[in-house]
Amino acid sequence: MMDASSLRGKVVLQIIPALNSGGAERTTVDIAEALVGVGARALVASEGGRLVDELEHKGGTFVLFPAATKNPLSIWQNSARLEALCREHHVDLIHARSRAPAWSALIAARRLNIPFVTTVHGNHKSGSFIKRIYNSVMARGDRVIANSERTAQWISDHYAWATSKIVTIPRGTDLRGFSRAAVDHMRSDRLRVQWGLPEGARIILMAARITPLKGHLIALEAIADVLKRQKGPFAFVLVGDHKGREAYAAELDQKIIERGLQAHVYRVGHCADMPAAYALSDVVIMPSIEPEGFGRAVVEAQAMGCMVIASDLGATPGTIVPRHEAGLSHFTGWIEPAGDAVRLAEAILEALSLPERSRHELAERARSHVESRFSLPIMTRATIAVYETLLNL
Repeated sequence: MMDASSLRGKVVLQIIPALNSGGAERTTVDIAEALVGVGARALVASEGGRLVDELEHKGGTFVLFPAATKNPLSIWQNSARLEALCREHHVDLIHARSRAPAWSALIAARRLNIPFVTTVHGNHKSGSFIKRIYNSVMARGDRVIANSERTAQWISDHYAWATSKIVTIPRGTDLRGFSRAAVDHMRSDRLRVQWGLPEGARIILMAARITPLKGHLIALEAIADVLKRQKGPFAFVLVGDHKGREAYAAELDQKIIERGLQAHVYRVGHCADMPAAYALSDVVIMPSIEPEGFGRAVVEAQAMGCMVIASDLGATPGTIVPRHEAGLSHFTGWIEPAGDAVRLAEAILEALSLPERSRHELAERARSHVESRFSLPIMTRATIAVYETLLNL
């Protein structure tokens, strides 16, 4: 536990559009809990979501706020609302985690003369001058937290004037919950029954929101290839919400039918117990076709001792000790070319063919790797240190 006197009595406001199931949202709740743990008050301004109850259970204060709006006039109006909110709650520091609310937060922080922090959770497309200006708010914090070295490089490449303010703090995983020892068989069995998975099936899991950039179509092609090459009961489980992307979800369902995968693919939606889902799985894949800002699922899966396979894009490769570089005795997962269904299928088959002893050794290495670099205490201590520096504690 951190020193309970470091931020005692201070009030930190985090602002984020919604509190659902993404990495930014999860980090918001984790930092709120850490703030409460050091005696500070943790406010979160958001439009709400499924993590609100957890936030409040951990001692944070939820403030309903129209933080998701991208309308320029509304953003300006929100700055005044946010200024009033900060005065009401005596906020000492604002931490923004998304572009639109960050503009409101920047204006309010400058009016109030209080520190302003941003966290860049991934690379933003900058196709036009206006978009580049819009994105630049994430580089305008008094400190700019990047969730990976790749994200830090992106910030520096696009906004060189912010380089000296960048602090790289990788996403942290709560290893208390993401542990094989913490998940009993009953939890995993409940999921198996809930999802209708066949007994004895080898389970390949993909945990990602239903959006094209995550590579679901590549994954389906790879699964079809696996089934051609190796017989046996397989279940490919797609965990994640489509969040309004009905057309893409329908495209996936049509592809499943076209490839004759109806008996093998299970699209199960949101899962509230991801540790149990990982414990149930033999292989976890993340075949993204666009760069990831971090790759939270890959780290969580390694913490659970799963065999992981991910694309060679974005920050995700930096979270794995890859098979092709480290060799049999040191690797923690596979990195394969993005968009290559054949290579993905080959990696899945190689993972499934590993002897039990090799799988056990890999699980221990993966867990140790995550503990040393991506634990929750490492992330929270580093973030608290940013706050302390800006507040001159």
